[in-house]
Amino acid sequence: MDSPQISPADQPTQLAAPEYLGPSVRPRVLGELPKGFFQPPPPPGRKVLLPVLLFVITCMTTYFAGAHAEPVFRKTDLLINNVPAYVLGAVGAWRDGWIYMICVMGMLMAHEMGHFVQCLRYRVPASFPFFIPMPISPIGTMGAVISMEGSSADRKELFDIGISGPLAGLVVALPLVWFGIKYAVPAPLNAVGNIEFHDPLLFKLIINYLHPDWAADQNLTLNPIIMAGWVGMLITGLNMFPIAQLDGGHVSYAMFGPRGAGWLARAVLVVSILYMILFSSYTWILMLMLIAYIGVDHPPTANDRAHLGWGRRILGLACLLIPIFCFTPNPITVLR
Repeated sequence: MDSPQISPADQPTQLAAPEYLGPSVRPRVLGELPKGFFQPPPPPGRKVLLPVLLFVITCMTTYFAGAHAEPVFRKTDLLINNVPAYVLGAVGAWRDGWIYMICVMGMLMAHEMGHFVQCLRYRVPASFPFFIPMPISPIGTMGAVISMEGSSADRKELFDIGISGPLAGLVVALPLVWFGIKYAVPAPLNAVGNIEFHDPLLFKLIINYLHPDWAADQNLTLNPIIMAGWVGMLITGLNMFPIAQLDGGHVSYAMFGPRGAGWLARAVLVVSILYMILFSSYTWILMLMLIAYIGVDHPPTANDRAHLGWGRRILGLACLLIPIFCFTPNPITVLR
């Protein structure tokens, strides 16, 4: 019996992998399949409601933090026992609240948009930023994060995605810090209040440059711009530690590969633990426990052999120094 005739439209065809599977998979061929046999599902859409809700809540918490710039820890009883008085106090200081909120949220948005735009550029699936509100605190937020499929990016793409966030945040933070310190009013250390904010190295260098005549026992009187810049420095410095899925972890993995990045991450973790033990400083113990639980190793990229180039290597080495200048291990001391 004669075999049935196959029309040209039913001939097997080579189907390339869909784009959303990532750059390392896209060039491959799935195999000889009849036309129309494989229909890839559409990529999942980005969540909108939750990011918007968290953004609004974080705007509120940062507004209250800026309006109550004086010690918040001792205002906890006021918030619990007399909510109207706490709210009215924030309304009365609306100007400081708005300035601080706009500056902090602007820096966080610039940071996350640095990541997000690069994800769009390289077609790496990523969520909208999730802002992290922190009510009843001196700063009002713990930053923001985006969720992305980092394994679909190659080595060079991961480097660009990881480094763009901190650089974009610093572009906003540095002018605010400079302006805030330039017009700051000096005050004796014992007149600051019952919370002491410890300055990172970059703050001290700018203060010494702009105000060389200030006495050694003087400190800054906080204003909302300085406070916002301080928060931006802290979050940027923390993010650039070369561990796991932090921005510095992305940069370290792209530069040194899995072996070198793994050893560097473990060295940073050990030094951090020793510092906490020697100086009895346990501010970041919960974060270290979380990192140890998740793991310090960075997952592989879609192509670990992608060329990085000397320009990116030099920039990456310089940016790995950001924690030295922007981070302080004991950011806040509550004075009793």
